[in-house]
Amino acid sequence: MKYLVMVQGSQADYEAMGGKASAGSPAWNEQDMQAMFAFMEEINNDLAESGELVDANGLAEPAKTLFVRAGADGRPVVSDGPYGETQEVLAGYWVLDCASPERVTEIAARIALCPQPAGAPAHPVVIRPIGSGGDL
Repeated sequence: MKYLVMVQGSQADYEAMGGKASAGSPAWNEQDMQAMFAFMEEINNDLAESGELVDANGLAEPAKTLFVRAGADGRPVVSDGPYGETQEVLAGYWVLDCASPERVTEIAARIALCPQPAGAPAHPVVIRPIGSGGDL
């Protein structure tokens, strides 16, 4: 079964990772960033070695999000994402092919242990099965 495993964040979290603290999001330093990158690289390497990794990526900050809607004339209407500083959005994801819900839950629990500065918000790791055919 394939699963989409997602981590969440807010614009304030991305700014904190860039060194700008805000209420509830302490500034990250270079050591914090390196610890996070090393942690994620180890998880990705382990998942690739086990054959469970299909794809994984971190996403750009919410401020770079674009929304596209169909206008009345059928042409695209593009606008910037209306994200408030505290709204959580998708920050990164893994597509995993796991033998069981227990296994993907084990992986998500490991992801939830990603190092971060003291006082940083603890966002949940979200698991969604990827439907196939009649499963949707």
